[in-house]
Parts: sequence; C-alpha cells; structure tokens
Amino acid sequence: MKIAVLYGGVSGEREVSLSSGKGIINALTDKGHEVIGIDFNPEHLEEIINLNVDLVFIGLHGKYGEDGRIQGLLDMLHIPYVGSGVLASALAMDKAKAKQVFMMNKIPLAKSEVYGISSATSTENIVNKINNEFKPPFVIKPNKEGSTLGLTIVTDTNQVGEALKNAAASDDTILVEDFIKGRELTVAVMGGKGEEEALPIIEIIPKNGFYDYESKYAPGGSEHIVPALIDEETTRKIQSYAILAHQSLGCETYSRVDFILAEDNLPVILEVNTLPGMTPTSLFPDAANSIGIKYDDMIEKFVSLTVQQIK
Repeated sequence: MKIAVLYGGVSGEREVSLSSGKGIINALTDKGHEVIGIDFNPEHLEEIINLNVDLVFIGLHGKYGEDGRIQGLLDMLHIPYVGSGVLASALAMDKAKAKQVFMMNKIPLAKSEVYGISSATSTENIVNKINNEFKPPFVIKPNKEGSTLGLTIVTDTNQVGEALKNAAASDDTILVEDFIKGRELTVAVMGGKGEEEALPIIEIIPKNGFYDYESKYAPGGSEHIVPALIDEETTRKIQSYAILAHQSLGCETYSRVDFILAEDNLPVILEVNTLPGMTPTSLFPDAANSIGIKYDDMIEKFVSLTVQQIK
C-alpha cells in the first residue's frame, strides 16, 4: 500500500512525534509498504490536499494532530486514516468533555473543575475560587494538552498563581482536579469496533517520583512493569473500564487509557490518548511486546484493522 505518515507538527509534543513518526515509517517500510513521510505544518496544507495515497497513518501528538482537526481535513478529502475520527479525537483531547462522558458511563473520576482564562479575567479571582474549592494536593493543567505539558501538582496554595500561568501558556481553559495518590497504570486498547481488547496493564514507576515529560520520553526515565502486579479481579475491572472509555468516546483501532489505582484499590481514570506515543520508550509498544506482538507487527495490525473497516 501507499501510505503517508504525518509526524512532527507544531504542538508542544513535536519532539515526541518526530520519534514516533520515525518508528512508524521504519515499520511500514519493513512491511513492504511505499511510505511518504510528511513533517506536518498546518500552514502548509497543500502537502495534505495534494496527497495521492491509499492511507494516512497519523503519528502526530497534541494540538493540530490529536484534536480532530487533521482528521476533519482528511475526511473532507476522502482519504482514509488509521485511528479515531474527528469527534472521538476532539472529545478525548478536551479533558473536561471526556470526563463528562466518563461520568455518564460510571467510570470513576477525580473531582475536577474547569476555569476559563482570558485578558478580561482576574487571575486573583480564579486563584481564590480554586483555593476555596480545592485543598492541596491538587493538579492544575491545560484542558487540551498532552505529555504532562503545563501540569503542576500543587502542594501549597501559594503555588496556584504560578501553576495557572504555567498551564495558561498552553491553553486558555484550565482543568483543576484532586490529586489521587496511588499507582500509575495504563492500558492499551486495540481492535475493530465492538471487538476491542485490552492488552496487559502496565504499571509506570517514574524515576522522578512523578510521571513527567522526562520520565515519559528519556531513556531510563521510568520503569514499566508489565503485566502490572495487580490481583485478577482489579485487573479485569481496569481493563473493562479502559475498553468502555475507548468505546464511549467513539475511539477506533487503538488508544491508550491512563489510570491511577488509588490506595483504597479504586481505579480512577485520568484520560484517553487517541494517538499514544510510538517511540522506542513508549507504553503501547511495551504492552504489545509483552504478549509477543513486535513493534512492526503492531503497526501493521493497525493498518489491517483500518483497511477492514474501510471495506
């Protein structure tokens, strides 16, 4: 097949996407496909508009790639692509909206509130509202951003102003939620519509004590325990929540769902990643590898699942 791989982009996750794109391109090439690599820039859409390919594999992360915009353009051009469509991508990227969907489907959540930031908004007002509503520790982060960019774990109320400024650099909508102490888990979900399966749960143990950008992408930044050492009943519950989250947002082909397993053994969903990292240190490839699916075969599986749904 002739496949275009979109990677790079202009979001804060560009460097990660460059690495993901390289891995995807190499895998597809090794599988015998004719591959065109495109370092995507939303200001140069002619590269996409003039594409003549059988399929697009989106290796982008963050804004303009994971939020439904590029999916909408490809839909208008009638070019099929691997992964979730416009609505599922936009919902998953908008953490506040995704939380509403999770709540309707009775998937356990942390308490959260959304705050809008604008030039007409008094930061002091928002700081006061947050301090009245939340008690440390709590999390302040951009509503639409990935890879923990702009995220602060607030342990003292004096940090709120700086945390807001940090988050507002990425988004004018800020999400504040209770910090849930517990084990960091993630579940890769893969399969055709209605036939999705959850891969073995991974527990993430970051070297920094918090799963930040460096822990996610620097070699040796975190330890991945797969399968996670969790009892069978809790494992099944978390995997079923992961599939439910994937399906309730309308995701397609693959996603990765992040959880915290709280100290009372209650799994709390954090978010769904519709275009999870595909770098050499990424979690989804680790989960696949744990059940004998090599990286190249995993990428090929995504392609074949997409082709089946097109027919």
